[in-house]
Amino acid sequence: MELIALISLAVFIAAVLRGLTGFGFALAAVPAMSLLIAPSRAVTVAILLQCMVGLRDTVRMRALVNRRALVLMTIGAVIGTPLGILALTRLSPDAMRIVLAVLVGIGLAALMLKVRLGAGRRTAIGAGFFAGLFSGLAAMPGPPAIAYFLGTATPAKNTRASLMVFFFLTSLVALPGLAWAGQIDRQSLIQAAFALPALLIGTWAGGQAFNRLDEGGYRTAAIALLAVTAALTALRGVAGLL
Repeated sequence: MELIALISLAVFIAAVLRGLTGFGFALAAVPAMSLLIAPSRAVTVAILLQCMVGLRDTVRMRALVNRRALVLMTIGAVIGTPLGILALTRLSPDAMRIVLAVLVGIGLAALMLKVRLGAGRRTAIGAGFFAGLFSGLAAMPGPPAIAYFLGTATPAKNTRASLMVFFFLTSLVALPGLAWAGQIDRQSLIQAAFALPALLIGTWAGGQAFNRLDEGGYRTAAIALLAVTAALTALRGVAGLL
C-alpha cells in the first residue's frame, strides 16, 4: 500500500499541473512515477489514467474542440504510436529514464521558447505523428500537440479543450499496442484505479490555483515543476547507467 500511496502522490502533483495549465499531466507523472516503478509501467499507468478521465473531459468539452485538427492529428497519432510502443519495449529502464528526461526537456524548451507551428493539413498530421510517437514511448503526446495548437488562431478555451480531448484519444490509440506488448496487467490496473481519485482531486486543486494566479505566475509554476522532475529522473537514469 505504501507504493500505491506514493504513486498516488506523484499523480496528484502531476494532476495539479494539469489543472493549473490544462496540459502537462504525463510530462510530470511519468518521470515522477518512474522513480518508484519501472518506466514502462509508469507509462502504462499514465495512459490508463488518461483513458479513465478522458471520457469525462470529452463530454464536458465536446462543444469547444477543434474537430478538424483533432481528426488530422489522430490520423498521425495512429501511425506514430506503434513506433513509440516498440521503442518502449526495447529500451532498458535506465535508458528509458534518460529518454523521459529528454522528452520533458523538449516540453520545457517548447514552453519557454513559445515554439509555434503553422496550421495546415500536413502540419497537423505531422504533429499528430510525433505526439503519437511520444505517447507510445512515454505517454507524453503534449509537446508536439501544444506546439501545433499554439501556432494556430484557435482561442485559448478551444485550444485547452482540444488538447485535453486529444490526449484522451492518443491514450485510446496506445491501449491496444500496450496490451499486445504485455504492458497492461492486473497490477497496473490496480495502481491506476487507486490513483484515479488523486488525479481528479489534483485537477480540481490545480483549477482552483489557476483562478488565483496570473498568466506569468502559473506558467512559472509549471516550468519549475517540470524542470525539477526532469532533473531528478535524469540523475537516476545516469546513475543507473554508470
